[in-house]
Amino acid sequence: MGAAWALQFGCTPRACRRIAVLLLICLLPTGAAVAASQIDTFAFADEMQERRYRALIEEFRCPKCLNTNLAGSDAPIAQDLRKVVYRLVVTEGKRDQEVRDYLQARYGDFVLYDPPFNAQTWYIWLVPIGLGLLAVIVLLRLLRGARGEATALDAQQQARLQEIVGETRSSEASLSQSADRT
Repeated sequence: MGAAWALQFGCTPRACRRIAVLLLICLLPTGAAVAASQIDTFAFADEMQERRYRALIEEFRCPKCLNTNLAGSDAPIAQDLRKVVYRLVVTEGKRDQEVRDYLQARYGDFVLYDPPFNAQTWYIWLVPIGLGLLAVIVLLRLLRGARGEATALDAQQQARLQEIVGETRSSEASLSQSADRT
């Protein structure tokens, strides 16, 4: 069958084998790249350790990636940090807060998805609240102003309004009379 296929495409079996070998050589580097991004496999003593490990790597942000946690990142730094978390949880038996403190001390508040409220991060917490309050105040003033303007016409403004309405009615009447004549 190989010879029939080679003849169908107009090449000799030997030339088809060479093409197949060249294609295989071209595909080898992509296989190596896929093999390099394997999932971490760690051995845990019990299910509780594994749950703690999984919860912690879901909790921390990858320092290299934007808005990706350690569990979802393939970056080399994320792989290293997963190994560190594993070592701290399984080998050293650290509590969750000790792991948080360890990573925060080395990578700063950025590694935490939920940064603490302190002198360096106050604006992250207070600016959205301040902008929300400002928007509510502006909205209330606009609503209050719109209600006040619609009901408060002084005597001079009412007289002017009556003049305009009277002029409009008289011009409409003259237009309808001229339309009737034609």
